[in-house]
Amino acid sequence: MLTTGLHGASIIAEGNMGSSKSDLVVICTVQGEVVANVIKSHLESEGIPVLLKWESIGRVYGLTVDGLGQVSILVPQELVEESKRIIEARDIPEDEE
Repeated sequence: MLTTGLHGASIIAEGNMGSSKSDLVVICTVQGEVVANVIKSHLESEGIPVLLKWESIGRVYGLTVDGLGQVSILVPQELVEESKRIIEARDIPEDEE
């Protein structure tokens, strides 16, 4: 999916949302595709469909300033709370559990 975004650049969205017709909600925004793909994989392993959204110009030119390296993570609205719990549990160091 392509749309126009910041500075007239394209926004690219990537993911498999299946046949879900629900509204998508941004649950977090991270810096860089590597972090976004780790979170995406973790959520998908729990059965939650995920869509990643970022500015294409940052990816093409390798720019990570002014929000161009940011990736938004979207999930269906009905899975927002569960998704946030999964992400928060992942971020707790083992010695604090």
